[in-house]
Amino acid sequence: MRIVIADDDMLVSGALRTILEKDQDIEVQGIASNGKEAIELYRKYEPDVLLMDIRMSPMSGLEASEEILKEKPEAKILLLTTFSDDEYIVKALKCGVKGYLLKQDYASILPAIRAVCTGQTVFGTQIISRLPELLERKSAFDYETYEITEKERAVMKLVADGKSNKEIAGEMFLSEGTIRNYISGILDKLNLRDRTQLAVFYLRNCT
Repeated sequence: MRIVIADDDMLVSGALRTILEKDQDIEVQGIASNGKEAIELYRKYEPDVLLMDIRMSPMSGLEASEEILKEKPEAKILLLTTFSDDEYIVKALKCGVKGYLLKQDYASILPAIRAVCTGQTVFGTQIISRLPELLERKSAFDYETYEITEKERAVMKLVADGKSNKEIAGEMFLSEGTIRNYISGILDKLNLRDRTQLAVFYLRNCT
């Protein structure tokens, strides 16, 4: 697994490199000290995962993420920060990064990298628990414009409630394959990447 690290604190990036390279399956290809360098290293190596701090200058991790994802929508970016900052959390979710973790949660970093590398979206438990509060909005959403059916609405709500495909299938008396098809159709209609973005979309627009 090929990793690029971006952090403006060289002690932190060095410590991360040491921790990660204890795993024989991981190769740290390069270390950037700001968002601009992160973009350059990403273009050079196209790593499996970009592990990046949010607060950097002259370009932040969020700005670098947006730039990279414009060029490579499939890029797997895991953001790290010492700040559980509401604005950053919401922007990271909207940006389309694959994860957002607090740096102090060291035990979760390697499992999160592995999960992101396999295509999963990972957010720390402290962040997940606050999503409804952060993203709740009272605006009405016009399902008809996007041709969202009643069953698709029900699936959206259950995804936003954190239910797995198996749990949703059980509640709706449908097969897991049918639920996967529903979610895939909803993502296409709303132009979303994955179920995390779907959950965020529902909480922002449909509650």
